[in-house]
Amino acid sequence: MTAFLVRRIGQAVAVVIGVMVLTFVLIHLEPGSAARATLGLRATAGRIAIFNSTYGLNEPLDRQFVTYLDQVVHGNLGTSYSLQQPVSTLIAQRLPRDFLLLGLSTVLALLIALPLGIYQAVRRNGIGDYIYTGIAFTLYSMPDFFFAILLIAVFSVQLQILPPEAPQATSVAGMLADPRALVLPVVTLALISVASYSRYMRSSAIDTLAQDYIRVTRAKGLPERLVLSQHVLRNSLLPVVTVVGLSFPTIVAGAVIAEAVFNYPGMGLLFYQAATSHDFPVLLGSTLVVGISTVIGSLAADIVYAALDPRIRYGHA
Repeated sequence: MTAFLVRRIGQAVAVVIGVMVLTFVLIHLEPGSAARATLGLRATAGRIAIFNSTYGLNEPLDRQFVTYLDQVVHGNLGTSYSLQQPVSTLIAQRLPRDFLLLGLSTVLALLIALPLGIYQAVRRNGIGDYIYTGIAFTLYSMPDFFFAILLIAVFSVQLQILPPEAPQATSVAGMLADPRALVLPVVTLALISVASYSRYMRSSAIDTLAQDYIRVTRAKGLPERLVLSQHVLRNSLLPVVTVVGLSFPTIVAGAVIAEAVFNYPGMGLLFYQAATSHDFPVLLGSTLVVGISTVIGSLAADIVYAALDPRIRYGHA
């Protein structure tokens, strides 16, 4: 297990460096000028030249990347062009709010998807299975922004029971103090994830139900509730664990849209604003955090794999 972790950590470092290189190149190839976006359309050529010189944007791209890499190694993610604050500070302020949003939505999605997937596996090819499958495919194919706007139109405009804007507090405690405003952002991300998780859970549970040991437990007279909870659920979780670990980038991408629609003060909204203003340091810092989180999620999924199924050994992986 130790050798596996060391090998995976080495692979993770290589992936993060690759993400940094690719993101750096793509961002700097993006049409438009960071100086013009920050200073405005009426900025003079002299002011633009000073801006480019101050932030090193007039240097060759390879030298800019070496400078950026040196800054990252020393824990410096640069300074935001538009907000004039250290990127590390901006991210540190918003990360706890994102953990709250992503954590609540993921937990809610799993609480719905796991029993739903098992129900569909047990009742497969029945009316309920077909109905939930249709709902899942509808949610899965629906664009995030459209689903968010639809929820606002129904629950905020028509029924007027939930606010259309997320809490604007600067702390997690402050955001939790206004739970009604959290409902729509959390539900938006959760229901979109449910569509994916429930399908994997259904497929995995169908395979588990066909195993001989399930027939044996039923033949011994074990109540169906215990068969499903103690045997089917546990042994069907492995594919779902993989999906949860690897779907983190998709969840974050959905969070960017949801935060922009609901004005949620997290990293998604920060990333969206930085993308519209060509704020390179914020874009690079945010992408780096997402890349690191993704490889950590993948590694955590492997560790949970071993915890759920003792037959799995990574010593020769």
